[in-house]
Amino acid sequence: MQILSAKNIHKSFDGTDVLRGISLSVTKGQVLAVIGPSGSGKSTLLRCITQLDTIDSGEISICGELLVSSGADGTAQYTDRAACVKIGLHIGLVFQNFNLFPHFSVLRNITEAPVRVLKRSGKVAEASARELLKKMNLSDKADAYPCQLSGGQQQRVSIARALAMNPDILFFDEPTSALDPELTGEILKVIRELAAEHMTMVVVTHEMKFARDVADQVIFMDNGVIVEQGSPEQLFDNTKNERTRAFLSRFNEA
Repeated sequence: MQILSAKNIHKSFDGTDVLRGISLSVTKGQVLAVIGPSGSGKSTLLRCITQLDTIDSGEISICGELLVSSGADGTAQYTDRAACVKIGLHIGLVFQNFNLFPHFSVLRNITEAPVRVLKRSGKVAEASARELLKKMNLSDKADAYPCQLSGGQQQRVSIARALAMNPDILFFDEPTSALDPELTGEILKVIRELAAEHMTMVVVTHEMKFARDVADQVIFMDNGVIVEQGSPEQLFDNTKNERTRAFLSRFNEA
């Protein structure tokens, strides 16, 4: 089953083209890694798919529901607001910088959206949140506040918060970029475990070893386009593309 389809996505800011004809698809249970240099458009692509930014033209479908397509004049035409909100419920997003509510406890950070958006009872939402905290090895932090947690712990709470909404696809925007190197491993371990459970994921990452070991498919972006895409073996071990080879050269020499 196709969870995500994006076709010929274009996006510019102040006359600068950031995405120039991006097309990709993700099927159920697949892990897609998106790699590339800073400024290549990776995070913008995620923001457009998750409705944090709008596209200029192209087409995006989530779980078979059309979010946006190009109208007769070639510009993006979004579905109505109610449908956009409904489609957004298929998606979970984990940010670089955690984005936890600082004045909420860990437990409330996780239960707030299920109660307010999904209209779950507080009791059901809390039971689910505590199970997720156990999964994240944070059972003892339910009553703590974000400022009392390490960066790695905050990011694990962010992952639990995203999972609490039962998304069909989970997006990670460089989930380890704000962490010290010693904390990066614990987040990558969580994502590996989710991959083993066949969670559908799109991961923008600078962790090349993680991308090679965990992803089913890898996209290499540069200057707003997909330069190359394929299996990890194809990109990391057998690429014929000079730009991909140059980007990966330091990684391959390590």
